[in-house]
Amino acid sequence: MGKFGTGQAIRRVEDQRFLTGHGQYTGDISIGGQAYLYLLRSPFSHGTIAQLDVSEARRSPGVVAVFTSRDLTDAGVRDLPGADMPGSTLAEPRDALEQPPLARDRVRYVGEPVAGIVAESLAAAKDAAELIEFDVDEIDAAVTIADALRDSAKIIHADLAGNLLGVLEHGDRKATDAVFEQADHVVSIDIVNNRLAPTAMEPRGCVVDFDSTSGKITLYQGCQSVHVLHDRVLHCIDIAPEMLHVISPDVGGAFGLKFFLQCETVVALHAARVLSRPIKWIADRTESFLSDLHGRDHVSHAELALDNNGQFLAMRASITGNTGAYCSQAGPILPWFGASMAPGCYDIPTGYVDISTVMTNTVPVDAYRGAGRPEATYLIERLVDKAAGELDIPRDDIRRRNFISPEQFPYKTFTGRVYDSGEYQGLLDSALARADWSGCGDRQAQSAGNGKLRGIGLSYYVEICSAFGGEDTVINFERDGRVTVLVGTQSSGQGHETSFGQMVAAGLGIDLDQIDVIQGDSQRIPTGEGTGGSRSMVIGGSALFGTVKKLIDSGRKMAAEVLEAAVTDIEFHKGAYRIAGTDRSVLLAEVAVASFDDAHTPEDVEPGLSSTARFAPEGGTFPNGCHICEVEIDPDTGVVEILRYTIEDDVGTVVNPLILEGQIVGGTAQGLGQALCEEAIYDPDSGQLLTGSFIDYTMPRADWVPDVEFHYQEIESPRNPLGIKGAGEAGTIGAAPALVSAVLDALSPRGIDHIDMPLTPHKIWKLLHVS
Repeated sequence: MGKFGTGQAIRRVEDQRFLTGHGQYTGDISIGGQAYLYLLRSPFSHGTIAQLDVSEARRSPGVVAVFTSRDLTDAGVRDLPGADMPGSTLAEPRDALEQPPLARDRVRYVGEPVAGIVAESLAAAKDAAELIEFDVDEIDAAVTIADALRDSAKIIHADLAGNLLGVLEHGDRKATDAVFEQADHVVSIDIVNNRLAPTAMEPRGCVVDFDSTSGKITLYQGCQSVHVLHDRVLHCIDIAPEMLHVISPDVGGAFGLKFFLQCETVVALHAARVLSRPIKWIADRTESFLSDLHGRDHVSHAELALDNNGQFLAMRASITGNTGAYCSQAGPILPWFGASMAPGCYDIPTGYVDISTVMTNTVPVDAYRGAGRPEATYLIERLVDKAAGELDIPRDDIRRRNFISPEQFPYKTFTGRVYDSGEYQGLLDSALARADWSGCGDRQAQSAGNGKLRGIGLSYYVEICSAFGGEDTVINFERDGRVTVLVGTQSSGQGHETSFGQMVAAGLGIDLDQIDVIQGDSQRIPTGEGTGGSRSMVIGGSALFGTVKKLIDSGRKMAAEVLEAAVTDIEFHKGAYRIAGTDRSVLLAEVAVASFDDAHTPEDVEPGLSSTARFAPEGGTFPNGCHICEVEIDPDTGVVEILRYTIEDDVGTVVNPLILEGQIVGGTAQGLGQALCEEAIYDPDSGQLLTGSFIDYTMPRADWVPDVEFHYQEIESPRNPLGIKGAGEAGTIGAAPALVSAVLDALSPRGIDHIDMPLTPHKIWKLLHVS
C-alpha cells in the first residue's frame, strides 16, 4: 500500500446507486409548486432586434410571466462575467465582452436566449413562445475565423474593430527568427483543430427555490464548483453571499462545460425572486447543441527549424482561436494557456508563438476536456511527424533525438513552463514494444494483400495540470462514529467518493464504508475551487493528506488524556493509539467519542477531532505519455477501423488503478471522437448550426473504440506530497494526433501526406478517388 491508500484497485462505491437508479441529477429534483422556464432562442445569427412583442405570450394559458432583457436590466440584473483579454507587445488589453442573460438590442448567434417564458408546465411555456413576435434587421454573419477577419466582415461588437479581440504571445520572436535564418531545414504545417460540442450525457439545467420569508435562494445545479458558481451568480444578481445556497447533485458529465455560469441560470434565479416560487429549467438536446459552450476551433501555422541530424533548433507558430460571440469566463485566454504547451515534450531551445483571439457569430467557446492542451499537442505532434517525413527519419527516432532527458528536469520551456519530472524515452520504448511497432510492416503487407491500407501512428503528449488555486479539506468524526469528509472539488463521473474515501480509510486505519465524502454544497463546505485541469487528486488529495495527518495529531492529544500519558509517548498505528512500549491502547473511534466531552478535551482539540488543512501548489504538474494507434482503411469506402490501441502513461502516483484506467480510456474515446467524426458546423452564409442533433453531429460508437492496452509508470511529481500528476484529460490529449498519424501512414503509399480532422469516410474516400 502506498501513501494513504494509493495504488489500491477498489471498485467505485458510488456505482451502486448509479447502476440501480438511485443517483440524483438536476433533472430528478422537483420542488412543490414549481413553474417551468423555457427560452425563446434567436433563429437569426446576427442582427439588430426590430421587434420583440411578448404581450400575447403573457396572456397565453398557463403562463406565469415572460421576461425580456429590459425586465432584467430594470431589476438590476447584470451581464454574465467574462474573461478580460490581457495586453501584449502586439495588442492593447481589452475588457471582457460580457453576455446579457437575454439578448439586448442585438442578437449575435443562433440560439442566443431572447425571452424567458415561465409557465405552469413546460408545454404551456413552449406554446406561449410560439406567440412571441420576434424579428431582427439581419446583418451578415461571420461564423469562421477567416470570415470574421475579412475587411468586408461586419463588426460583431461596436467597440471591437476588425473582430480581433486580442493577440498574446510566448517566447522571443527576434531570437527565434535568427535561428530559423541559419537552420539547415525548415518544416512547416497548417492545421485545423475542429470545433466540438461537449454533449454531456446529462444536459445543463437548474432548479431554483426562493424562500420569500427570508429572501434566501437555493440553487440546485450540476456543476464543477458550487463556490465558483456561487460567486459568478453574485456578479449578476444583488444578493448577500450568505443568502445564496448552491447545491450540486450528481453530475452526468461536465468536461469543462459545467464549470461556467450561463444565461439560463441567471434568468431562472431572477424569475424565482420575482415570482416567489420555485423555477425549473432543463435543456433538451437541441438546446444543448445550440447553447452549450463549444470547444476547440483553432487554425494554426507552425514551423520547426532543424539541423542536418534532425535536432530541433527552434519553433514558431501562429495560432488563431475562435472565441464565439461573447467572452466566456475563460474562453478568450484559453488559446494562450494551451499554447504554453506548444513545445510539447521536446528540448526546443528557442521559440515564439503568437496567439490571436477572434469574435464570430457563434456560441461562445470555452474550456472543453483538455482545455487547450489537446490543441497544442496536436500541433507539435503533427509538425514532428511532418519533419520526420521530410528528413526521412523514423518517427520514433526523431522523437528520441529531441526528448527532454530525465536529468534536465526541472525543465523550463521557451514558453516559460517549468516541467516537473519525466522519463519520456523509457515510456516511448515500452509502448513501442507492447504495440509491436517494428512488426507493422509485415501486417501492412498482409492488409495490402486483402485490398486494405494499414498504418501505425504515435503521439507523445505532455500536459499541464493543477496549475491554479488551492483547496481546503475537512475531516471529522460524527457522534455515531461515522467519518465525514468535506471536499471542495466536484465529481462529474471521476469517482471522487471512492478515491478520497480510500485515502482517508487507509490513513486513519478505518473501513471505507464508515466514510461519507461530501461535496457540492456551498454552505456545508467552507471553500472550494472545483474540478478542472485534473486538479482534484493533486490539490484536493494533497490537502486531504495534510488533513488526515492533522486529525491523527489531534487524536494523539485526546488519546493522551484518555490513556493518562504524555503526548510524546503516544503512537498511532492502524486505527489505534498506544503508549509506546506498553500494551495499553485505545481505538481512534473511541478517542473521537471522548472528544465530544468538553470537560476532558484539550483546548486545541475540536469535537469529533475535526481537522482541516489547505494545499496550494507552487507550480503545475506535467503528466505525459505515449499513444500508439494501428488502423486499417477500406479504400472503397474510406472507413477507418482501429485495430489496436496502446497507451503508456506517466501520471505520477496512482491512487486507484481501476478509476485511472476508466479516466484514460474515456478520455481516449473523446479524443478519437474528435479525430474521426465530431465537428460542430455552422452554415457560412446563414450562420445556422448544421449539426444540431445526434443525426448530424456524429458521436463515436462503442464498436469504433477498440480494447485499449493501457499501462502506466509511476514517476512522482515533486510538487505535491503524494507525487500525483493528474489523469482526467490525458487520454483526450494523446488520442487525436496518434490516430491521424496512423491514418496518414496508411495513406502515404497513395501520396497523401495531409488531412484535417475529422477523418470522415467521405473525406478519406475523396482523397483516394477524386484528383
